[in-house]
Amino acid sequence: MDKSSIHETNSLFWDTKGNVVLGATALPFYGAFVSEEKCQFFSDVSGKKVLEIGCGSGESLSYLGERKASELWGMDISENQIEKTRQHLMARGLSAKLICSPMEEKCGIPEEYFDFVYSVYAIGWTTDLEGTFCRIASYLKKDGAFIFSWSHPIHKCVVDEKNTFVFKKCYFDESWYSSSLDESTLTLSDRTLSTYVNALAKAGFFIEQMIEQSDDEIIRSRGNSKFAKKAKMLPVTFVIKARKR
Repeated sequence: MDKSSIHETNSLFWDTKGNVVLGATALPFYGAFVSEEKCQFFSDVSGKKVLEIGCGSGESLSYLGERKASELWGMDISENQIEKTRQHLMARGLSAKLICSPMEEKCGIPEEYFDFVYSVYAIGWTTDLEGTFCRIASYLKKDGAFIFSWSHPIHKCVVDEKNTFVFKKCYFDESWYSSSLDESTLTLSDRTLSTYVNALAKAGFFIEQMIEQSDDEIIRSRGNSKFAKKAKMLPVTFVIKARKR
């Protein structure tokens, strides 16, 4: 695995067609069928310092800024996404300290400083999960919370074929692969849930809460699509709230 090549491929993807091809997932949603308004992972953020890993277009930062977080920080591998975040926040009378860097690397973010570090559908892009979690732990104050969501690994293994859900991929296969989408390329690895849990433990976190069940109300509101049917049968998103010891 060539980490620099993966960073180059994925940053180009998000600089160009990322939002068009994959869309954007942002608070108050953690994924297609899980919401902050229902789960209340953050609760009250007024007066709190927050850092987003993979800030995308800035919607999640503005959501927390409008709820009176005292400091907004964001990082993203894409210069284009950083600029989108800046413009989005400016339009809402908000500002943030924004850093363009891979999440795995040291980039000037202060240590033992934040009340919350969070990531909405971005943490899975890391090329070094254990190293990233250790770095995130270093950013947090003692007892600070780390909240992140990602596509559930079982979701990636199951596809719809003629109205029947079938396994098409080994759950335990964590090898890196490249996909071509709309003439763009991205590179990913599908990690198991135990890989995430064990990496959190090694970084000194304890898990406070985990959600993997889709919200029935949100499913009903999205109609009777194939994706909604899938979400009734198996988890498509998972969210973990962990706390620094």
